[in-house]
Amino acid sequence: MADTSKLALHGGAKAVQTDPGDIFTWPVIGSDEEEAVLEVLRRGAMSGTDVTIKFEREFADWHGVDYALGHSSGTAALQAAMWACGMRIGDEIIVPSLTYWASALTAFSLQATPVFAEVEAHTLCLDPNDIEDRITDHTKAIMVTHYWSYPADMDPILEIAHRHGLRVIEDFSQAHGVRYKGRLVGTIGDVGACSIMSTKSLCAGEGGMLITNDRQIWERAIVWGHRERTAATRWTGELEERYITDPELVPFAGYPWGGYKYRMHQLTSAVGRVQLRHFAQRMARIDEAMTHFWDLLEGVPGLRPHRPSKESGSTKGGWFVPKGLYVPEELGGLPVTRYCEAVNAEGARAGPYNLPILHLHPLFNDADIYGHGKPTRIANSDRDLRQPPGSLPVTESIPQRCLSVPWFKYCDRQIIEEHALAFRKVAENADRIDRN
Repeated sequence: MADTSKLALHGGAKAVQTDPGDIFTWPVIGSDEEEAVLEVLRRGAMSGTDVTIKFEREFADWHGVDYALGHSSGTAALQAAMWACGMRIGDEIIVPSLTYWASALTAFSLQATPVFAEVEAHTLCLDPNDIEDRITDHTKAIMVTHYWSYPADMDPILEIAHRHGLRVIEDFSQAHGVRYKGRLVGTIGDVGACSIMSTKSLCAGEGGMLITNDRQIWERAIVWGHRERTAATRWTGELEERYITDPELVPFAGYPWGGYKYRMHQLTSAVGRVQLRHFAQRMARIDEAMTHFWDLLEGVPGLRPHRPSKESGSTKGGWFVPKGLYVPEELGGLPVTRYCEAVNAEGARAGPYNLPILHLHPLFNDADIYGHGKPTRIANSDRDLRQPPGSLPVTESIPQRCLSVPWFKYCDRQIIEEHALAFRKVAENADRIDRN
């Protein structure tokens, strides 16, 4: 048993003694992925759609939805989802400030405006109690981010949206395979959009996916950025024929209304199909490992797991970039940065939250992106929507109350137990750590 009386920070033995090997290696790429890519390359089908359409069907079937549409990135899928939900000039979308920039910033390209709302301190996801007061006549949609693999509380969010006639867009880029009360996220609102870049739980390279049961949304997303597939939008007849495919012209000659070329690269599609076949098994291994890690830390002062309760029916899926909740009051006010330094000295992996809080970032307050002569945030609105420091106190407190933890890809109990010991050891010796 390692000596836990002296921190490695002070010259003691490290808690982590075992070489972690490949327990943190991601993505996992094997011969199946390589052969799938080579097949596309050998027949010169890189810019086609046949493999992508197969991947879309398999992705849709996995989620139990009618439609999926591959995109060049998650960012492209999010923008397409906004436009397909009717986001236009002067519209507003309610979005958490604690999210990746693409969940909000893409609204600017549609001349719409993000309105930031609070998150819940225990989920780090959109707080349903901070939505309704932000709804105006300009509000068109609510963007929900299932942040760091934690499912947002969708039932009250949907109730609010339905009562006010708003669309709900789910950004599940960080939540592949995550379930909310038994339902896969991305399938609960009107439309889901996600990234499948190489760091994600389901990783295929640069690419994104849009999923929905609403054929109108699917068709609109096609016509926004998929020139070669616009013939599919004839089926509902919502969009005028002359803008899509004039029968006197070459088939598929319609232009994308957004002027974007958003199709998924077929090398990404090929990798994605193979990754999808292995995903359930890999996800189960990750879940076993991460559950064991947090079970070992049950009751440790200053730490709370960022995971749903076992009774909720909700899950963490692939546990993308897992986090822990930090309670400095239980450790004598030890700053999270110092706690993480001490854990890293023990040979484990920890880090404070280090991403921008969007409503405080200059890009959302000062930048004139499109040359309006005023900040883009207020250029298309009839009032100043900027939110100063102190306007979202829970969100603004998260950098002091959140930390990253190791993302184990399979359950080697000895390695996991040594890493958990590092977190426990530092917490139990917090009074010996200099606060500066």
